[in-house]
Amino acid sequence: MASFIRLDKAVSQVTDLSRSDVKRAAKAERISVNGEVITDPAAKVQASDALYLDGEPLHEPGPRYIMLNKPLGYVSATKDGEHPTVLDLIDEPNKAKLHIAGRLDIDTTGLVLLTDDGQWSHKVTSPNHHCEKTYYALLAEKIEEDAVAKFAKGIWLNNEKKRTKPAKLEILYANEVRITIGEGRYHQVKRMFAALGNRVIELHRERIGNIFLDEELQEGEYRLLTSEEIASVQ
Repeated sequence: MASFIRLDKAVSQVTDLSRSDVKRAAKAERISVNGEVITDPAAKVQASDALYLDGEPLHEPGPRYIMLNKPLGYVSATKDGEHPTVLDLIDEPNKAKLHIAGRLDIDTTGLVLLTDDGQWSHKVTSPNHHCEKTYYALLAEKIEEDAVAKFAKGIWLNNEKKRTKPAKLEILYANEVRITIGEGRYHQVKRMFAALGNRVIELHRERIGNIFLDEELQEGEYRLLTSEEIASVQ
Protein backbone atom coordinates (compact mmCIF):
# COMPACT_ATOMS: atom_id res chain seq x y z
CA MET A 1 0.00 0.00 0.00
CA ALA A 2 1.43 3.40 -1.05
CA SER A 3 2.40 5.86 1.65
CA PHE A 4 1.36 9.47 1.08
CA ILE A 5 2.67 12.68 2.67
CA ARG A 6 1.83 16.35 2.24
CA LEU A 7 3.48 18.19 -0.64
CA ASP A 8 4.96 20.90 1.59
CA LYS A 9 6.61 18.28 3.81
CA ALA A 10 7.94 16.29 0.85
CA VAL A 11 9.55 19.32 -0.78
CA SER A 12 11.00 20.70 2.47
CA GLN A 13 12.70 17.33 3.10
CA VAL A 14 14.78 17.58 -0.08
CA THR A 15 15.49 21.32 -0.15
CA ASP A 16 16.54 24.08 2.21
CA LEU A 17 13.01 25.51 2.09
CA SER A 18 10.86 25.60 5.18
CA ARG A 19 7.30 24.36 4.89
CA SER A 20 6.14 27.99 4.90
CA ASP A 21 8.50 28.68 1.99
CA VAL A 22 7.09 25.68 0.13
CA LYS A 23 3.54 26.91 0.67
CA ARG A 24 4.44 30.26 -0.90
CA ALA A 25 6.21 28.53 -3.79
CA ALA A 26 3.17 26.35 -4.43
CA LYS A 27 0.82 29.35 -4.44
CA ALA A 28 3.18 30.99 -6.95
CA GLU A 29 2.82 27.92 -9.24
CA ARG A 30 6.51 27.04 -8.92
CA ILE A 31 5.96 23.39 -7.94
CA SER A 32 4.83 20.55 -10.16
CA VAL A 33 4.22 16.86 -9.55
CA ASN A 34 4.51 14.40 -12.44
CA GLY A 35 4.36 17.33 -14.85
CA GLU A 36 1.26 18.96 -13.31
CA VAL A 37 1.46 22.27 -11.47
CA ILE A 38 0.18 21.86 -7.88
CA THR A 39 -0.81 24.95 -5.92
CA ASP A 40 -2.19 23.18 -2.85
CA PRO A 41 0.65 22.62 -0.31
CA ALA A 42 -1.54 20.06 1.48
CA ALA A 43 -1.86 17.88 -1.62
CA LYS A 44 -0.79 14.28 -1.02
CA VAL A 45 2.22 12.84 -2.86
CA GLN A 46 4.14 9.58 -2.65
CA ALA A 47 7.81 8.60 -2.94
CA SER A 48 7.48 7.52 -6.58
CA ASP A 49 6.15 10.93 -7.68
CA ALA A 50 8.46 13.23 -9.66
CA LEU A 51 8.70 16.59 -7.87
CA TYR A 52 9.90 19.75 -9.61
CA LEU A 53 10.70 23.23 -8.33
CA ASP A 54 11.02 25.95 -10.95
CA GLY A 55 11.34 23.19 -13.54
CA GLU A 56 14.26 21.49 -11.76
CA PRO A 57 13.81 17.91 -10.52
CA LEU A 58 14.04 17.35 -6.76
CA HIS A 59 15.66 14.23 -5.38
CA GLU A 60 16.23 12.91 -1.90
CA PRO A 61 20.00 13.42 -1.46
CA GLY A 62 21.96 10.23 -0.93
CA PRO A 63 24.75 9.99 1.63
CA ARG A 64 27.12 12.92 1.27
CA TYR A 65 30.75 13.06 2.34
CA ILE A 66 32.46 16.45 2.43
CA MET A 67 36.01 17.63 3.14
CA LEU A 68 36.30 21.21 4.45
CA ASN A 69 39.39 23.33 5.09
CA LYS A 70 38.19 25.06 8.26
CA PRO A 71 39.43 28.61 8.90
CA LEU A 72 39.90 30.30 12.26
CA GLY A 73 36.82 31.70 13.97
CA TYR A 74 34.33 29.02 12.95
CA VAL A 75 32.86 26.57 15.45
CA SER A 76 32.31 22.89 14.71
CA ALA A 77 28.58 22.95 15.34
CA THR A 78 25.40 23.08 13.33
CA LYS A 79 24.08 26.10 15.25
CA ASP A 80 25.71 28.69 17.50
CA GLY A 81 24.36 31.93 18.87
CA GLU A 82 27.70 33.77 18.97
CA HIS A 83 29.97 32.50 16.21
CA PRO A 84 29.67 31.38 12.57
CA THR A 85 29.62 27.61 12.14
CA VAL A 86 31.27 25.32 9.62
CA LEU A 87 27.83 24.81 8.03
CA ASP A 88 27.86 28.49 7.08
CA LEU A 89 30.70 27.60 4.68
CA ILE A 90 28.72 24.83 2.97
CA ASP A 91 26.53 25.63 -0.03
CA GLU A 92 24.59 22.39 -0.44
CA PRO A 93 20.86 21.62 -0.44
CA ASN A 94 19.38 20.46 2.83
CA LYS A 95 22.70 21.02 4.59
CA ALA A 96 21.01 21.00 8.01
CA LYS A 97 21.08 17.19 7.81
CA LEU A 98 24.89 17.18 7.71
CA HIS A 99 26.82 16.57 10.91
CA ILE A 100 30.49 16.87 11.77
CA ALA A 101 32.68 13.78 11.93
CA GLY A 102 35.54 14.99 14.10
CA ARG A 103 35.23 18.49 15.50
CA LEU A 104 37.87 21.21 15.74
CA ASP A 105 38.14 24.06 18.24
CA ILE A 106 37.29 27.57 17.08
CA ASP A 107 41.01 28.47 17.05
CA THR A 108 42.09 25.30 15.19
CA THR A 109 42.21 25.12 11.40
CA GLY A 110 42.30 22.38 8.81
CA LEU A 111 40.52 19.17 7.90
CA VAL A 112 36.89 18.74 8.93
CA LEU A 113 34.67 15.99 7.57
CA LEU A 114 30.90 16.41 7.25
CA THR A 115 28.39 13.73 6.33
CA ASP A 116 24.79 12.61 6.69
CA ASP A 117 25.89 8.96 6.93
CA GLY A 118 25.68 8.18 10.65
CA GLN A 119 27.47 4.83 10.50
CA TRP A 120 30.39 6.27 8.54
CA SER A 121 30.64 9.19 10.97
CA HIS A 122 30.76 6.78 13.91
CA LYS A 123 33.68 4.93 12.34
CA VAL A 124 35.59 8.21 12.03
CA THR A 125 35.01 9.31 15.62
CA SER A 126 34.86 6.05 17.59
CA PRO A 127 38.15 5.15 19.35
CA ASN A 128 37.37 1.49 18.60
CA HIS A 129 38.09 2.10 14.92
CA HIS A 130 41.55 3.61 15.56
CA CYS A 131 41.15 6.42 13.05
CA GLU A 132 44.37 8.37 13.62
CA LYS A 133 44.54 12.14 13.25
CA THR A 134 47.62 14.18 12.35
CA TYR A 135 48.19 17.82 13.28
CA TYR A 136 50.79 20.48 12.62
CA ALA A 137 51.48 22.58 15.71
CA LEU A 138 53.40 25.80 16.26
CA LEU A 139 54.56 26.01 19.87
CA ALA A 140 55.40 28.94 22.11
CA GLU A 141 58.70 27.38 23.22
CA LYS A 142 61.34 25.12 21.75
CA ILE A 143 60.44 21.47 22.05
CA GLU A 144 62.99 19.21 23.72
CA GLU A 145 64.20 16.06 21.95
CA ASP A 146 63.08 13.81 24.82
CA ALA A 147 59.47 14.85 24.13
CA VAL A 148 59.40 12.29 21.30
CA ALA A 149 59.90 9.43 23.77
CA LYS A 150 57.44 10.93 26.23
CA PHE A 151 54.71 11.14 23.60
CA ALA A 152 55.46 7.58 22.49
CA LYS A 153 54.98 6.39 26.08
CA GLY A 154 51.84 8.43 26.70
CA ILE A 155 51.33 11.70 28.55
CA TRP A 156 49.70 12.24 31.93
CA LEU A 157 47.09 14.96 31.43
CA ASN A 158 45.81 17.13 34.25
CA ASN A 159 42.79 15.59 36.02
CA GLU A 160 43.06 12.34 34.01
CA LYS A 161 43.29 8.89 35.58
CA LYS A 162 45.47 7.32 32.90
CA ARG A 163 48.03 8.31 30.32
CA THR A 164 47.10 9.15 26.78
CA LYS A 165 47.58 6.39 24.25
CA PRO A 166 51.03 6.39 22.59
CA ALA A 167 51.35 9.26 20.12
CA LYS A 168 53.88 9.95 17.37
CA LEU A 169 55.73 13.27 17.63
CA GLU A 170 57.89 14.54 14.78
CA ILE A 171 60.02 17.64 15.43
CA LEU A 172 60.08 19.75 12.27
CA TYR A 173 61.93 22.73 13.69
CA ALA A 174 62.74 24.19 17.11
CA ASN A 175 59.12 24.99 17.92
CA GLU A 176 57.27 23.32 15.04
CA VAL A 177 56.03 19.75 15.27
CA ARG A 178 53.73 17.22 13.67
CA ILE A 179 51.77 14.97 16.02
CA THR A 180 49.64 11.92 15.32
CA ILE A 181 47.15 10.68 17.92
CA GLY A 182 44.74 7.76 17.96
CA GLU A 183 42.16 9.08 20.40
CA GLY A 184 40.18 12.27 20.90
CA ARG A 185 40.16 13.50 24.46
CA TYR A 186 38.99 17.02 25.21
CA HIS A 187 41.56 19.55 23.85
CA GLN A 188 43.99 16.64 23.83
CA VAL A 189 46.84 18.03 21.71
CA LYS A 190 46.93 21.34 23.55
CA ARG A 191 46.83 19.59 26.93
CA MET A 192 49.63 17.19 25.97
CA PHE A 193 52.01 20.04 25.25
CA ALA A 194 50.80 21.94 28.32
CA ALA A 195 51.73 18.89 30.41
CA LEU A 196 55.31 19.37 29.17
CA GLY A 197 55.27 23.05 30.07
CA ASN A 198 54.73 24.31 26.54
CA ARG A 199 51.83 26.02 24.78
CA VAL A 200 50.24 25.57 21.35
CA ILE A 201 50.02 28.83 19.39
CA GLU A 202 48.69 27.40 16.13
CA LEU A 203 47.07 24.03 15.46
CA HIS A 204 46.16 22.69 12.03
CA ARG A 205 44.71 19.24 11.25
CA GLU A 206 46.23 17.62 8.18
CA ARG A 207 44.83 14.08 8.20
CA ILE A 208 42.01 11.87 9.49
CA GLY A 209 42.69 8.18 8.92
CA ASN A 210 43.77 7.87 5.28
CA ILE A 211 42.05 11.11 4.28
CA PHE A 212 44.48 14.00 3.83
CA LEU A 213 43.46 17.64 3.54
CA ASP A 214 43.48 18.57 -0.15
CA GLU A 215 46.29 21.09 -0.65
CA GLU A 216 44.27 22.81 -3.39
CA LEU A 217 41.50 23.75 -0.96
CA GLN A 218 41.84 27.30 0.31
CA GLU A 219 40.61 28.15 3.81
CA GLY A 220 36.83 28.04 3.84
CA GLU A 221 36.62 25.89 0.71
CA TYR A 222 35.29 22.34 0.51
CA ARG A 223 34.83 19.45 -1.89
CA LEU A 224 33.13 16.08 -1.96
CA LEU A 225 35.23 13.10 -0.96
CA THR A 226 36.30 10.65 -3.64
CA SER A 227 34.98 7.08 -3.58
CA GLU A 228 38.46 5.93 -2.50
CA GLU A 229 38.50 8.37 0.42
CA ILE A 230 35.04 7.28 1.54
CA ALA A 231 35.98 3.59 1.34
CA SER A 232 39.19 4.18 3.32
CA VAL A 233 37.14 4.51 6.52
CA GLN A 234 36.57 0.95 7.68
